[in-house]
Amino acid sequence: MVFRPDHRLRQSADFAAVLASPLKLRGRHFEVRYRGAGGATARLGLIVPKRLAKRAVVRNTLKRLSREAFRTIHKQLPCVDLVVRLTANVGRGGKLSAETKSSWRNELDQLMLRLKP
Repeated sequence: MVFRPDHRLRQSADFAAVLASPLKLRGRHFEVRYRGAGGATARLGLIVPKRLAKRAVVRNTLKRLSREAFRTIHKQLPCVDLVVRLTANVGRGGKLSAETKSSWRNELDQLMLRLKP
């Protein structure tokens, strides 16, 4: 399955509505906020602040891992709008180990599977 444009949150009003929702799940590095969507499919928005992930390589890797986690379990998700936000500093290291990427991906998978409509 492909991460299509209709699976993305694009409007700032959509992000604001999700962020205002009291429904959230927290992990070690990420917070997932969500709310029921009126659309036909779940949609994803990403917030990866520069102050928590200094290097562009790290920010892009986190976004890629988030999109991949969403894409692989999209069919299992309820019809919700969700925003994945990085909440912990992930360091300044330039080279990311496979173990680090795997732990981030596992955390994202666990958070998304805990979503309830």
